[in-house]
Amino acid sequence: MTTSLGELSVSPAISVILPVLNEEPHLAESVDAILSQNYVGSFEIILALGPSRDQTNAIAEKLAARDSRIKLVMNPTGKTAAGLNMAIAASQNPVIVRVDGHAKIPNDYLSLAVSVLRESGAVNVGGVMAAEGVTKFEIAVSRAMRSPLGVGSSRFHTGGKAGEVDTVYLGAFRREAINAVGGFDERYTRAQDWELNHRLRKSGGKIYFDPRLQVTYRPRPNLIRLAKQYFQYGRWRRVVSRSHPGTVNLRYLAPPLTLAGTLTSLILGLLLHPIFFLPAAVYGFFILISSILIAKSIREFFSLLAIIPTMHFAWGAGFITSTKVLR
Repeated sequence: MTTSLGELSVSPAISVILPVLNEEPHLAESVDAILSQNYVGSFEIILALGPSRDQTNAIAEKLAARDSRIKLVMNPTGKTAAGLNMAIAASQNPVIVRVDGHAKIPNDYLSLAVSVLRESGAVNVGGVMAAEGVTKFEIAVSRAMRSPLGVGSSRFHTGGKAGEVDTVYLGAFRREAINAVGGFDERYTRAQDWELNHRLRKSGGKIYFDPRLQVTYRPRPNLIRLAKQYFQYGRWRRVVSRSHPGTVNLRYLAPPLTLAGTLTSLILGLLLHPIFFLPAAVYGFFILISSILIAKSIREFFSLLAIIPTMHFAWGAGFITSTKVLR
């Protein structure tokens, strides 16, 4: 049971694990940020390499040849949960820190994560998914992702007070706690982190958010890939709700209800009476005001007019159309 875990040492050895697939643009930056940590204890980096279609694996091999702290394991399926479990199996250290191949951690991240684990008594701690774009489109997406008008009030998106939460972004885990609940569920293509945190909490563990744990996240580079990402988010959140009844709240229901309400409004307005256009008009006004409040330039304003409803509607469509049942 997670409630019987022993106390962590001041500077326990850490295994940093990364599931990696098609991360050519960002992998070297991500790994270099880990190697630059000011952590006084020892740490290793384990890359679980999927069947990438770009030069990701070649980059990983060069990085491993350059530094003995980097280990490579193969993940033939390319699935995130499988890669995470393989990396955990290849590690031995008492603290497991998850980082993604398109994320960049500040140089005090490992030190701070261990400190928060010790002080909070949690089995998993995490902080802010600090979206930061490079291109103008990515910058606009990052503004939407860090605003409650774009993604809702999740603390790991928008920040907030430290404290217990349902889930966190990425996470620094007690190894014993992960082992006690059986690791990541490999049936999940997405939402495997939320599902694991749910099981950790059910077993008596605490999930803790600390806004000082900032992780730079690189958003998707275009509208099509953004839509696919959020469609998968919605689809797999519905799978979680089927597997764990009672875990869906109003925040998760907002996108599908918005999509259904807007489409119904437009159809009834066309077929019956213009008065039925009112709900769709209200949502359109919300998008207009949100874009004005979030944007820092005219160009971003027009980008956000497409980005925000894409995030909402793609998530909602994924949730509504999800039929997958895990067995």
